[in-house]
Amino acid sequence: MKIGVLISSFFLLVITATCNNQKVTSNLKLTGLIEEAGMTTYQYGSHVLRTDDKTYAITSGKVDLTQLEGQTHTIVAERIEGYPIDGGPEYLKVLEIEY
Repeated sequence: MKIGVLISSFFLLVITATCNNQKVTSNLKLTGLIEEAGMTTYQYGSHVLRTDDKTYAITSGKVDLTQLEGQTHTIVAERIEGYPIDGGPEYLKVLEIEY
């Protein structure tokens, strides 16, 4: 009896761990002007990306955005979950710059 409960518990654990409760995010490709964020009311993101129709707060651990300030670039980024907040823009993590 105890073995049956253990086996059932194990399979339940495996099924629960492999369920599709992961949030799948697809990468975004956006082109715009990269600028330092400066003082903002929403206080997230080191920089902003200004596209033709929208502004995004951006950050990166891989790309030195400071070197790209004042330039128009195409970025590959992913959304950071839990944003926007405080009326701010969407928050993106820049994964790479396309040249």
